Amino acid sequence: MAIAAIAVLTMSVATQAQEKGDMAVGGNLVLGSGDGFTNYGIGARFQYNVLDPLRLEGAFTYFLKKDMVSMWDLSVNAHWLFPVADKISVYPLAGLGILGTSVSVPSFDLGEWGSYGGGSASDSEFGFNIGGGMDLKLTEKLILNAELKYKLGNAWDRLLVSAGLAYKF
Repeated sequence: MAIAAIAVLTMSVATQAQEKGDMAVGGNLVLGSGDGFTNYGIGARFQYNVLDPLRLEGAFTYFLKKDMVSMWDLSVNAHWLFPVADKISVYPLAGLGILGTSVSVPSFDLGEWGSYGGGSASDSEFGFNIGGGMDLKLTEKLILNAELKYKLGNAWDRLLVSAGLAYKF
């Protein structure tokens, strides 16, 4: 009986924390790491609550160029929100994404012998996202977010750690 009462209380708190139709936009800073390569990114996201606890998110991250490599990530994720305190919710996430990479190697001028090297290549690959995060409601409209996401691809795996701020409207 006590377990049933706790479950009903939890579900009623969950419906009060996020409501169907809620939307938010935000930005975040990202640290990406995988396959011996680590870089920083800047991201943007749009969130929409489809159901009270179910939120869909579209996100784009551009990773700053490092060692002649630039990357971008486009993802669609689902979050299942669990309120754990008055202003804090945690969520597992699952989703799909595309990771794009490009490498640009400059040519070297060898004077009277011409030049050597140079060129560029790019590739993109479909993958899956799994992870989790936490929202901290700062005000009625501002939400601080932290997230840990693992991207699984055919030729790569990448861990993304992010923190950001969202505006709820």
